[in-house]
Amino acid sequence: MNVKILLGIVIWLYGLSVLKRARLSAFYFIVGSAGLFFILTAISRPYWVWFFTHAVIHGVALFSDITGWCSIMFKMGLVYIINSGNPVIMSIDYECSGIIETCAFISLVAFYPAYQRREKVFYGVFGLLYIYLINVLRLSVVIVIVIVHFGGGQTFFLAHSVIGRLLFYVLVIVLYYNVFTYSQLARGLYQQFIDWRERIL
Repeated sequence: MNVKILLGIVIWLYGLSVLKRARLSAFYFIVGSAGLFFILTAISRPYWVWFFTHAVIHGVALFSDITGWCSIMFKMGLVYIINSGNPVIMSIDYECSGIIETCAFISLVAFYPAYQRREKVFYGVFGLLYIYLINVLRLSVVIVIVIVHFGGGQTFFLAHSVIGRLLFYVLVIVLYYNVFTYSQLARGLYQQFIDWRERIL
């Protein structure tokens, strides 16, 4: 962590304290969530990016083991997609890791005023797992299994940049709607989780 990031964190915390004392809740939410997003993305390199990309690669590897339609090169972060025409090598990098979307979601949840601290933790973890799973779904089902394997290498751009991203962001919007917009439904999900945990324990 370099000096610029530390200085930014200090200025951000001071700004939050001023806004909280002034009871400017809307500005507190905006400055808090935006600042946390930039901090998380700044400190995500290289370790969090490495962790997220390898988690996605291992998720895609499960589909590879089932279908045999691709092979995974774990150390290099590459997916070799097999098809009848021209095979494609896809690199799982920073953009494919889903870390930007995860940081944005966690930053918003952390400062969302409608939830208590335990609810924020619950939805933060839930959102992290949800974004990870839909990212694996996007890369595996849309790109590896369906389009590129059956359509050939020429369909890679359509699969990855158009259909894959469209599917991913539609599912992310569903998450945002249920957590932030439709709060009562989200609170019901949280209460079901609490009830389930109490029954087990």
